Amino acid sequence: MASLKNLFFSLTHHLPRTLSSSCSLSKPRTHILLIVSLLLSLIIFSASQTSHSRPAILASTVASRLLFAATSFISPFSSVSPSNTCLVLDSESNCTLSSIAAIERTTTPDRERPRKDHVDDDDQESYDMVNNLSSCDIFDGNWVVDDDSDPLYPHGSCPFIDDAFNCHKNGRPDSDYLRYKWRPHGCQIPRFDGKKMLEMLRGKRLVFVGDSLNRNMWESLVCALRESLKDKSRLYEVSGRRQFRTQGFFSFKFRDYKCSIDFIKSPFLVQEWKILDKAGSRRETLRLDMIQGSSSKYYDADIIIFNTGHWWTHHKTFKGNNYFQEGSHVYNRLEVTEAYMKALRTWAQWVDENVDSNRTRVFFRGYSASHFRKGQWSNGGYCHEETKPITNDSSIAPYPWMMRILESVIAEMKTPVFYLNITKMTDYRQDGHPSIYRKPDIRRSPGMIQDCSHWCLPGVPDSWNQLLYATLLISHT
Repeated sequence: MASLKNLFFSLTHHLPRTLSSSCSLSKPRTHILLIVSLLLSLIIFSASQTSHSRPAILASTVASRLLFAATSFISPFSSVSPSNTCLVLDSESNCTLSSIAAIERTTTPDRERPRKDHVDDDDQESYDMVNNLSSCDIFDGNWVVDDDSDPLYPHGSCPFIDDAFNCHKNGRPDSDYLRYKWRPHGCQIPRFDGKKMLEMLRGKRLVFVGDSLNRNMWESLVCALRESLKDKSRLYEVSGRRQFRTQGFFSFKFRDYKCSIDFIKSPFLVQEWKILDKAGSRRETLRLDMIQGSSSKYYDADIIIFNTGHWWTHHKTFKGNNYFQEGSHVYNRLEVTEAYMKALRTWAQWVDENVDSNRTRVFFRGYSASHFRKGQWSNGGYCHEETKPITNDSSIAPYPWMMRILESVIAEMKTPVFYLNITKMTDYRQDGHPSIYRKPDIRRSPGMIQDCSHWCLPGVPDSWNQLLYATLLISHT
């Protein structure tokens, strides 16, 4: 009965109030939804009288989904229903705001929003900004020139950037790609405050799990947080770079905050495998039904940020011949889209069964756009001539098929997933890649193999971490 009372409270208290403020529903539809909601609650009540096995779970699930359906709608940039996907984790309801790309909601104008009592102007400004952020799609916006703000960390200041991402060290002569700031439509992103973020992470473990694009973001965050430390020696490496390269694990600890920022290499999230072929030779397959073994190292972290994407575009993976495996069966041929769907469902099932959402926040960072012109990385593709972002929406690439599959899988999960949909914002930034400035002390020429997938640091991934910071700030506030 307690769960039934909670359901009636959600229906009679939250639903009318949120429906009345929703810009996507008319009054007649509001009344219909309310009636349907009450009827569903009666059905649940009847079921609970005859079966006592799952009434609490059922009531909670229906109330949650009704609340999502009533208060939110998906922007044209996304194609997935909200389900249990969240932007902000709330201790009572688990989800307070859905964010598969962009949930929009009307808000009280600033002049009508009540002020908090007993706060100074700076605190009130932060409070208003967080209120504004919670009703804004922070992933829908554009890049603007910003000459007033410094980078999160200056060129050459952070010793933990891989040479492959260190464009300044590698001789890139221009720095205009650092002048741009991401500005969402309808709200402002708070300036990254490393000290405040470290306080939010105090005593916690944040782990990036994925491919080298997640390593891009991980190094950016470590460098941004390091910049806020007065005594830089209070940050130390848990393991050396040699172990990182061979073991696929790397960790930094902030002594004064008793927190760590880790990276675990898992480019597919599922397990790469070795089998014996008919000739007795060992060859590689990808187990679509098995999460990568390193999962035991991070399932109980406080924050996990997953990604996968670019390795699914490689020739062997994309071609899909005698490479994908489930159980003992190796597919002679399997479309990469189907393989990707199977792999993500394996990941989603593992998360739902092994991650405790009461203590762990799960993020998934979307696909980061590449900008190869006239070929791929292995056959003459280039981006070294690009020095400015794309400004015309008609020039950006179609929304990636991988993200549509990802969104459909996340929508089916019971675990709240915080979706960092950085795909569109990266598609504009053709100017931010290492291109020919991949390694120090090499002879550079337009015909050399270029990197138009990863990002220079400092650079575009710093903005991803600003959005991560904004998301954590909303939750923390």
